[in-house]
Amino acid sequence: MFDIPCVIFAGGKSSRMGKDKSLLPFGEYSTLCEYQYRRLEKIFKKVYVVTKEPSKFPFKANFLEESYSVFAPTTGFVTLFEQLQDEAFFVLSVDTPFVDFAIIEQLFLEYKKTNQTTLAKLHNKLEPLCGIYTRSLEKEFVKMLQNNEHKLSKMLQKQHISFVTFKEEKKFFNLNYQDDYIKAQEFIKNML
Repeated sequence: MFDIPCVIFAGGKSSRMGKDKSLLPFGEYSTLCEYQYRRLEKIFKKVYVVTKEPSKFPFKANFLEESYSVFAPTTGFVTLFEQLQDEAFFVLSVDTPFVDFAIIEQLFLEYKKTNQTTLAKLHNKLEPLCGIYTRSLEKEFVKMLQNNEHKLSKMLQKQHISFVTFKEEKKFFNLNYQDDYIKAQEFIKNML
């Protein structure tokens, strides 16, 4: 098991999906969020879900409730820094259900070498909600929230960060639209 906590980000608006994607049925679970939670709790010492509304989920979990009105990952990061004491956290967006153990392990190995924030890249595109963040970025996230700036990539470009580049696009498949959800349902059926 990985000895840092995992935080699933499930506080977005899901505006492109047209409904809350974290609540969509997925695999053998009643929600995508529970699918992510159950598979990740097998490999992390502790798993949390950061969200604005924990009561919407029909399963028991370790929820971190966001108290900020803005819908942006920034609020999730500030919330986890406020509520958890750990020095590093693996973060994953709820809508990337195919990021697997092999990807997480490569990120973790790189983080162990560098001891700094370590993020995934798909080809040359940054995947800011798939990686290990360190507490050294806490002040930057607080400043972003105070200034109402929410472009993660802009802030991250100015930091000392490690990257691991991946080529397996299917593993980073993101459920943004209804068509994506239908495709992902097919993928998961073939995996079961």
